[in-house]
This record gives sequence, structure tokens and C-alpha cells, in this order.
Amino acid sequence: MSQPTGPARGPSSPDAPTESPASLPPTFQQATATPPHDLMAEKVVLGACMDRIEALDLARGILSAGDFYRPAHQTIWRSLLSQRSRDTPTDPIALCDDLRGSGDLDRVGGRDYVHGLYQAATPANGGVDYYAGIIRRDAALRTLQGQGIRTAMQAGTPGADPDEIRTSIETEIRAERERALASGTSRLSRYSIDGWDFVTKTGADKQPLWGTRAKTAWAAGESLMIVGPPGVGKTTIAHQVIFARLGLSTDALDLPVAQSERVLYLAMDRPQQIARAMARLVRPEHEKHLRERLVIWQGPLPASLDKEPNLLAELAAAHRADTIVIDSLKDAVSTLVDDGLAVAYNNARSRALREDIQVMELHHQRKASADAPRNQRPTLDRVYGSTWLTSGAGSVLFVSGEAGDPAVTLHHLKTVTGEIGPLTVIHDHESGTSSVEESIDIAELLRASPDGLTAKRLAIAMTNEHKPEAGPVQKARRRLEDLVRSGLAKKVDGAAGGRGGGKETRYIASTRHIEPSAAPARTTVEQPTIPLTPVAPPPQAEQRPQAPLDPTEANRIAAANSRSGNQQSATAGAPSPGAQRSRDRSRTQDAATVPQTVLTPHAAKQNRR
Repeated sequence: MSQPTGPARGPSSPDAPTESPASLPPTFQQATATPPHDLMAEKVVLGACMDRIEALDLARGILSAGDFYRPAHQTIWRSLLSQRSRDTPTDPIALCDDLRGSGDLDRVGGRDYVHGLYQAATPANGGVDYYAGIIRRDAALRTLQGQGIRTAMQAGTPGADPDEIRTSIETEIRAERERALASGTSRLSRYSIDGWDFVTKTGADKQPLWGTRAKTAWAAGESLMIVGPPGVGKTTIAHQVIFARLGLSTDALDLPVAQSERVLYLAMDRPQQIARAMARLVRPEHEKHLRERLVIWQGPLPASLDKEPNLLAELAAAHRADTIVIDSLKDAVSTLVDDGLAVAYNNARSRALREDIQVMELHHQRKASADAPRNQRPTLDRVYGSTWLTSGAGSVLFVSGEAGDPAVTLHHLKTVTGEIGPLTVIHDHESGTSSVEESIDIAELLRASPDGLTAKRLAIAMTNEHKPEAGPVQKARRRLEDLVRSGLAKKVDGAAGGRGGGKETRYIASTRHIEPSAAPARTTVEQPTIPLTPVAPPPQAEQRPQAPLDPTEANRIAAANSRSGNQQSATAGAPSPGAQRSRDRSRTQDAATVPQTVLTPHAAKQNRR
């Protein structure tokens, strides 16, 4: 029985694989023909090292001579290191003199080539570490390429031992990894830093992006999350902060805002509504700022951030933005309630922050249940989604209120330094601006309490609750302690309970705090003497001769005078009008020379308060 015959397997078979170079992928041919390198990066680094000793010190921690692709650049690098070790200048003139002494000047291209390298460094004098990283990366790729070629040649050698080839590969890769770790270009050491620099340079002394050092709403290197139900003004508040970041204003909600270079706004949740809200703040003179420093991304992202954690940082880098706004978070993550996806999003957020990209997020609250008490202070549990969303945030602000209300309440649920608020925020829906309504003045309350103020009494005033919980009491105590540290209040320690009962710690307004406003300031002003003009007596009527009276008329007049005698005697003690006017003038003259206490305008204003 004949056996079935298959296709021939010999070398002459058309189905046999061919090993000719023409059949190999073009990319492999190109890779082996031209190894990875970047001559411009090499020129920039060498020129920068000639210009500044600091650049040379930075680059030599990353590069070695073998990392340069062009042999002439390797020679120049060795000469620069030699000059640095001897503490001699590294400028082009000194470098050419050193190369001429070693006989290498003509071999590297002469004086013109060395001076040309110096000129090439001018545009990028401050980024020597970046360009040195490019050189180091290409050198590592060339090393791996050479290892691959050698491995292929060893594997094709008759009688080759796989274990020996594997050992050789592992040895070379281990040496390359150690070299990358030492230079700081490996992914295992790229973001490592020593403990001292971490404490002193990472963020301990950075100015807040929004707020003050004592009360920070948004810290550099930490994300800000603004949470609330729909229609309470989350976007309105965010736009005011962003416009301040662009330099169009200086503060938001009475808190200072630091400027940024460029903002990328991810308008994923109803872009048209976001545009209408933002238009309320825009003025014709803002056109240049908005065109150059604000970029708007409309609609969904190319992929959700939990699936591509590097996308957030890549978007910011592509648009040269140092601040990115996510509006809103539900449109950036596949499922917010899934802990695994929330952790993946936090990874994306952290990668952006690591690249010095500041992140602001707008988010929604959980749907309130029917039996939930109204006007209750919100907690982090009311933020929608996994707990890992808020765990990775640096600051969480919660806006509570009814949709469309002009007055809402801002709570600081997760703080960076001191707590802000709660603040009563008044929205102006026409202009798109917000203001803070003045709340209780602790300093004024202290001045009005001569016997002192306890933390519990302050908590009662702040919460309007007769029996405040421990949290508000502790918050009130921190506010009072802040006044003590600033010298505006004094602390009188309490005593433990005993036969007479304990005494709570009291806080009293300090002298320098109470003096300016404890009583209205009064100034004694000497009034000038006012000269008085004597009042002339009224002119008397002209006396005319009268005819003699007959006896009957004379008797009638005498009787009338007799009847009015009693009335005249009753009023004899009353002063006459002329005498009364004389006494009034005397009092006026006396009062004109007596010092009068007159309130100055400032004291009158304080008195009205």
C-alpha cells in the first residue's frame, strides 16, 4: 500500500523558509544598517558642558564616553572630563588647547567644529539632563541591538550550547541594567530621589495653588475635587479658579490663586452648557489670554483613564499644559463604583501629578435617600463612587444646596492644612461670579466676652446647636488656638473637677487685640471761642402827646389795674424776655470755651459697628 506523499521538505522546496536578507523585514534591515543615535542631542550636550560647569556636572552623572555615537564626540567628552578633574576652564578656547596638546584637535574636526558645538547649545542651555537622557537611551538601544545580533550569530554556530548563550545574554543585560540604575535613566530609578531632597524640595515649601498656607483649598502636587449635586455652582466656582490661574483675576471666593502657564479643560460633560457658563466671565479684552493659555477638549476622551493610565499626562504634554480640569469625573472612568477601576484612575491621576501637572476634578454626590436629614453636614461617604477616588485626592470641597439657589454652602471635607469654612457662597447667575457671605467673627465674639470664651461656647455659636458634638468643639478649639499663636488671644488653662467642680479652658482677647476696638476712640478738640454780636434792643415806639382823661375814664382804668395786681405779683419772679435772652447768651459763651469730646470719622465708624 503506497504511503501518501506530502510536500518536499528539502532546501529546494518552494515552501521551505528562506534566510536571504532580501526576505527579511525592512525594519530589521534599517535597524542594523543605522544604529539608534541622535547627533544633534550629542552636540547640544557637549556645547552646554562647554558653557557651564553645572551642566557638565549634571551630564557626567548620566553619560559615559561610550554613550556618544560619533567617535569625535567621545574624544571631546573625555577631554571635558579631564579638564573638570583638573578644575580648569571648559570653554571652547581651553578645550581646543587641551585637544591640541593630546594631538586630537584635527581628528575631531578642528577649532571650527568645536566652536560650532558651543553655538549649538545656545537654544537649549537649560535642558542638558533631558538631552543627555536621549543620548543614554539610544546608547542602551544600540547595546541591546548588538546583543541580539551576537545572540543570533552564536545560536547559528554549529554545536552551540543554549545554556552558555543564555548565561551570556543574562550577564550583558544585568550589566546594562546596573549601568542604567547608576545613571538614573532606568525606569527603576527614574523617579527615585534621596530622602533629604524629598523632604526639602518635593513640596514642603511650595505655595498653594488656591488659598493660603494656613487654609489651602488646592495644594501643588495634589488634586482638588469639587463635589456637589447638579445645579449648585460647581462649574461656576471652577471657572473662577481657572480664570484666576490664567491671570484674568487674582482670587476666587476671597482666597488667592496662583497663576499657571497653560490650562487644558476637558469639557466632557455637556460642552455646550460649559461654554454658556464660561461665557459669563469672558470679556473682549480676554481674547489673547484665552487663545494662548486655555485649551478646551470637547466630548469623550480617546479612551477611559482607567484603561490608559498614561493618557492624562500625555494629553497635558501634547497641549503644553501645566493644569488640567476634568469636567466631569464620571465621563473619564468606565465605572466609578468599581474599586479596581478607581485604583486605576488614581494611578492615572498620580502619573500626571508626578509630571508636575496640576489636576482639578468635578464630581457628583450620591443620590440622597428620602429619609436623609436636610441641612446635615456632608461627609466623604456622600461622594459618589469608590472610596479610592477621594482617598487619592488632596483636597475635597463639597457644595451643598438646591439646584439654582443663589446661596449655597461650601464645606471642606478633606483638608490640606487648615479647614476652610463652612462658607455661605452667593452666586450671581448673571455675571457668573460668586462671593462669600460674612459668617461669625470669632475675634469680635472674643472681645464681647470679657470673662473669656470656651471652645464649647464657640462651637454653639458656630453650629447653632445647644449641645454640639465633639467634632465641632474640636474645630472651635483649633480656631481659638490659631488666635493664641497669632498673639490675638490668651489662653487660661482650666482645672480638673473636684469638690468645687472643674473649670474649662478659656480664651481671652489679648490687650493689643482688644484695645483698638474695645471702645470708640475719642479725641478732645478745643473749640475756638465764637465772638457773639450783642443783640440791640427793639426800637421803642414814638411817644405822642395824649389828651387828658375825663374823671369817669380815669376811674375805669384804675379799677382794671387793681384787678390785675394779683396776676402781676404772681409772675413777678419770672424773668423778662430780655433777661432770658441775656442768660442764653451767657450759656453760649461759656459752652464755646469748654473742651468738647468729638468723635473722629474713624471712631464714629467703629462706634456704629
